[in-house]
Amino acid sequence: MKVLFAASEAAPFLKTGGLADVAYALPKALKKINVDVRVILPKYGKIAEEFKEKMEKVTEFKVPVGWRNQYCGLESLEYDGVTFYFLDNEYYFKRPEPYGHYDDGEIFTFFSRAILETLKYLDDFKPDVIHCNDWHTGVLPLFLKTHYSYDVRYQGIKTVYTIHNLKYQGVFSKTVLGELLGLDDSFFTENAIKFYDGISFMKAGIMYSDIVNTVSKSYAEEIRTPYFGENLDGLLNGISYKLYGIVNGIDYDEHNPLTDKNIYKQYDKENLKYKIVNKLELQKDLGLPVREDVPMIGLVSRLVSQKGLDLIKRVMDEILSLDVQFVVIGTGDKSYEDMFRYYTYKYKNKMFGFIGFDNRLAKRVYAGADLFLMPSQFEPCGIGQLIALRYGTLPIVRETGGLKDTVTPYNKYDGTGNGFSFTNYNAHDMLHVIEGAVELYKDKKVWRKLQENAMSSDISWKESAEEYKKLYEKLI
Repeated sequence: MKVLFAASEAAPFLKTGGLADVAYALPKALKKINVDVRVILPKYGKIAEEFKEKMEKVTEFKVPVGWRNQYCGLESLEYDGVTFYFLDNEYYFKRPEPYGHYDDGEIFTFFSRAILETLKYLDDFKPDVIHCNDWHTGVLPLFLKTHYSYDVRYQGIKTVYTIHNLKYQGVFSKTVLGELLGLDDSFFTENAIKFYDGISFMKAGIMYSDIVNTVSKSYAEEIRTPYFGENLDGLLNGISYKLYGIVNGIDYDEHNPLTDKNIYKQYDKENLKYKIVNKLELQKDLGLPVREDVPMIGLVSRLVSQKGLDLIKRVMDEILSLDVQFVVIGTGDKSYEDMFRYYTYKYKNKMFGFIGFDNRLAKRVYAGADLFLMPSQFEPCGIGQLIALRYGTLPIVRETGGLKDTVTPYNKYDGTGNGFSFTNYNAHDMLHVIEGAVELYKDKKVWRKLQENAMSSDISWKESAEEYKKLYEKLI
């Protein structure tokens, strides 16, 4: 089975969010179960020179973008046993940031069209399935069914479209229809890609792909309701016959407390005493009181409202009135950055806020903290809680999307669970759960059992990769 995995970013080449982790780890897991999967990405200017130097040129060709014919170079590189293809056009991809430009619509129209043009030049590889991801590749299934439907080379190719976050939809002016996509006004209808007064790349992916899936079973249900549906819930209910949910995993090689060079002392569930070393060393480095008996709460996140920071803001003084330490790493909206700076200043002995991102420090927080706070308003899957589980740091989450699917709340009657959770989007419900977890921390026997449960959770890609393979098999 041959699968071409199309994504706008992939670790370690370029990463702005969870999509990059999936685009690296899922193909690697699929390869292990005999799927011939290859990944195709933009060749961004920001990709490190060490990778660029190893890329081999395959060919170059022209790509039609509306009335334009644009240059595209094709290069390849094998990394971790997976072949990655890179599409090169410096006008589109040599920019300070991958997204957020006035011409994003043109950039990702070019990208989607270039992926399909690439197939003419890959002599040894005709995919059975093209696996598209998020709005950046949303128009690819549409192109396949329009511009390429009469070309024998493309017949029989199926598409899977994964929604990683429904909030970001790629909505552009109606003029894009003819100007960039080369399509007529018959596509500007509710049954095609019209979205209010514009057109939606996300909607194109949902309408024209053969299978749509998202990154947890709960999120696949939630997005069919008005609260989570981002004005697409009606459409998603209409295509529910082809809508699936498969929870993300994490790469066990990359996130492994027994081999992680970023942390102070490696450990596993048999050696949890070494986890405490990580906490004490982190306290020392951050200038917090070095105390084993105080529970440390970690938060590693984009600082945006989706992540439930309004709840934290509402009860921050109450949280810090408890006997706890709170460590925050992240960057995002200025109001939240300023909030964490203020509380770091106000509670010097309890709070440490690092505004920015530092992977090494993040890993030290995952290893050193006792609790990991993730009270998201909505969360398609989430990766923070998965890394926390792997490192034996108990998540406190809101029961939504992938958080609900991966964190089982502690049951005091039978000792089961791998974390803590609350249901309503309510600051005092969250505070109540934090207070309960902080109290439970005093019972070392129960706490250790919960840590072992967390580290025993199966959150690898193995099972999910098998489910993706079954999805592909459905189509072919």
